[in-house]
Amino acid sequence: MVGALLTVLTLAVLQLGLALLVRNAVVDAASEGARIAALADGSFEDGRQRTIDLITTAVGSSFASDVSVQSGDYLGHPAVVVTVRAPLPIAGLWGIAGMLEATGHAAVENAY
Repeated sequence: MVGALLTVLTLAVLQLGLALLVRNAVVDAASEGARIAALADGSFEDGRQRTIDLITTAVGSSFASDVSVQSGDYLGHPAVVVTVRAPLPIAGLWGIAGMLEATGHAAVENAY
């Protein structure tokens, strides 16, 4: 009985670690995509593609299916906002679609 309990506890901790890994990868990719799109010679499509590439490399393409890039306002300054909606891993890498939402912001660079 104790062995079964310890096995379930170990698997739960490993699943939590995997969920945190996915969350951190998605948040980092959204921030990096926003930085690329906010460059003076960057475009929204460049930022979106960079975000997709980073997520695909880190955790898989199924987590990069819903990426949006738009201009916005962040703390009173013009910014690029990248939003990623991905599945939250519940069992291994399988999870509920759209449960994890990450947003990255970057100040727009002006070329004078």
